[in-house]
Amino acid sequence: MDVLSGTDLPPGYGSVNPFVAVRGAEGFLRFVTDVLGGRETRAGHTVDADGLLIHAEIRVGSSTIMLCDAKPHWAPTPALLQVYVGDVEAVVARARAAGAEVVTEPTPFHGGQRLARLRDPWGGLWWLFEYGPASTAPSEAPDAFPS
Repeated sequence: MDVLSGTDLPPGYGSVNPFVAVRGAEGFLRFVTDVLGGRETRAGHTVDADGLLIHAEIRVGSSTIMLCDAKPHWAPTPALLQVYVGDVEAVVARARAAGAEVVTEPTPFHGGQRLARLRDPWGGLWWLFEYGPASTAPSEAPDAFPS
């Protein structure tokens, strides 16, 4: 297989890593830091000659999100990102305070999980799953996605 995994990958990266291009990337970094406890990895922080952020990386839990400022002639490319969190209510409260629109308030979901959905100020959609010891992953839950 051509896709790398496990120890074949650089440390801190998965086989697939999201890359988001937004207008106001520094604000996006602050949002992810304040709402999800993200930690920017300074090694990748690069500002272009025009003053726009051309590359940055932020660690959220065990994942890395790459991002940049969308240049004036680029279409912004917000993302749909799913994040497992320990306390969905607390994350929703921080997101709301940081300017996110709550699309779906925390609600029970299949397998004993709780789900909330947010739209960040850059148009990205975040699906937050509260996953605990009594929960099962969506792929393991019976009738998780009925036809």
